[in-house]
Amino acid sequence: MQREGSPWTGLAAVAAKELADHLSSTRMVILEILVVIAAIGAAYTAGEQLKATVAESSFAFLALFTTAQAPLPSFVSFLTFFVPLIAIGLGFDAVNGEQNRGTLSRILSQPIYRDALLTGKLMAGMGTLAMVLVALWLLITGLGILFLGLPPSAEAVARGLWFLVATLFYGGVWLAAAMFFSIVFRQATTSAMASLGLWLLLVVLWPLASQFLAQALEPIRYGLPQEQLAQLNLAHALARLSPNTLYGETVTALLNPSVRTLGPVFMAQLEGAIPGSPLPLAQSLLVIWPQLVSLIAATVLLFALGYLVFQRREIRA
Repeated sequence: MQREGSPWTGLAAVAAKELADHLSSTRMVILEILVVIAAIGAAYTAGEQLKATVAESSFAFLALFTTAQAPLPSFVSFLTFFVPLIAIGLGFDAVNGEQNRGTLSRILSQPIYRDALLTGKLMAGMGTLAMVLVALWLLITGLGILFLGLPPSAEAVARGLWFLVATLFYGGVWLAAAMFFSIVFRQATTSAMASLGLWLLLVVLWPLASQFLAQALEPIRYGLPQEQLAQLNLAHALARLSPNTLYGETVTALLNPSVRTLGPVFMAQLEGAIPGSPLPLAQSLLVIWPQLVSLIAATVLLFALGYLVFQRREIRA
């Protein structure tokens, strides 16, 4: 007998239940503790290094996120490493875990459709990521005020909020990928290994592979500038297939207002520009808009692929 009602019936209930499970799970608590410790260490070392130059730049507060001091990397580097792990931890058993416990068929026997179940799990994962990131951002902001002795400017706060949005959808890509693997593979260990394997491929191997592919597809035969530029553009395009590259470029332009382009720099682009002068936030958003939209589109595309597979999936235990 076909159920009546909207396919989104039960969406709020699923999202609230999954959110509560994520926030109380042991693995999330462990990951959050590690991230907080790393954030405090990175903020402390950056703050100590920036104390002497805080009066020389109106954007010294943003440098808290990007300044590194050996042996600790910057706060952004920590996020680049930990956010995919948190997202994968949230999504690798989102569907197959329910199926292996025999609860998936019982949930869907209630007035809850597959649409609401899968969307609710994504919303809960994104909500958990958002809570973690906002807490970290507030922590770094508070430590920055303590270490630097002055509050951030309005534009620094606005850039920080856009940085949060970019980081959220960077995590969303890995969350959607982990959920996709949890639908495709029956065992949670297999989906976890597939998610981590994809992460290692795109983080470690793809930057090197994109260089080799660019050299093979656009070889420099005569040493002409046009050939070198074509190879460089192709290498950048291939590298941007990785979410890490897209996120890195987005963060670079948001947290460093003097960045004017994310590709090859031509003299025509520097005409009339004062060296080192910061761009307004609106101009920086235009610079990173393709990268930010690509992160959002990748999240939506991976979720849509998982959704299509899940609609045709046998759910009986």
